[in-house]
Amino acid sequence: MTSSPLLHLPGAVAAEGRDEGVAAHYGELYGEQRALADGRGFVDLSHRGVVTVTGQDRLAWLHLLITQHVTALPPGQATEALILSANGHIEHQLLLVDDGETTWAHVEPGTQEALIGYLESMKFFYRVEVADRTADFAVVHLPAGSIAETDKESVVRETAYGRDVFLPRERLEAFAAEHGPAAGLLAYEALRVEAHRPRLGLETDHRTIPHEIGLIGTAVHLQKGCYRGQETVARVHNLGKPPRRLVFLHLDGSEVLLPPHGAPVRLAADGEDGRQLGFVTTAVRHHELGPIALALVKRNVPVDAPLLAGTTPAAQEVVVAP
Repeated sequence: MTSSPLLHLPGAVAAEGRDEGVAAHYGELYGEQRALADGRGFVDLSHRGVVTVTGQDRLAWLHLLITQHVTALPPGQATEALILSANGHIEHQLLLVDDGETTWAHVEPGTQEALIGYLESMKFFYRVEVADRTADFAVVHLPAGSIAETDKESVVRETAYGRDVFLPRERLEAFAAEHGPAAGLLAYEALRVEAHRPRLGLETDHRTIPHEIGLIGTAVHLQKGCYRGQETVARVHNLGKPPRRLVFLHLDGSEVLLPPHGAPVRLAADGEDGRQLGFVTTAVRHHELGPIALALVKRNVPVDAPLLAGTTPAAQEVVVAP
């Protein structure tokens, strides 16, 4: 993985693990969060994969493969989609926009190769070309409320949470100079958790279905044609309930350490030796809310039950209804 040149900015501390290659923060964690919340600055997401699909059949072809309705997707309109396994488990999460000639997607770091392999295997007779553009384009995020202008050459994906810009990679340092202050991944993740937005590989595991993490209606369109995994989506939506549900946790602020990804969630009444009912997906420190987290728990966990996230007491808020 190529490290971002923005790691040379003053105060930059490199992120680790799945976000290796960009900055975790630039020395002012809460200040960076406040800047983003106020619509100032930007976030370097240049470690994320960038995949494009071109050709006159691209939208009709993608429509057959993904969970989203995109046959008539207008140029410039952002959307989100998943690729599911035959059993309905989430395999890929695509953050999409089409510019009228090319469909652009950014995806979790390191997942673009597997995604492209699947897409290439499904081309058949369709007039499409799939390309890995990660080496050529970097994703940067401008927060909601930002009045920063972007150049006309860059494709922009605008959502309620801000704008994702597909920036020519050689423009990254100039963009930082023009649109600072830079905010790190920890600030971006804190606002993501606050907004209850799930992320592939954190809020998902090998058996997660879209209903469990609140993606029905946002990344999954229920009135579109067939796609792999649709039977599971329809069956759970029409006949049942998902086995697990995403919850938002307010963590005890007296604890020094945050529970790591995968930390067991239990009923507080049962103590640390109680039966595991789920796991922490992402825990962060928020500039206003203090320590907070997302977790995936069994559907039948009482919504008002005090919990333990690892060893940390936690109060839950419903994200996905039981």
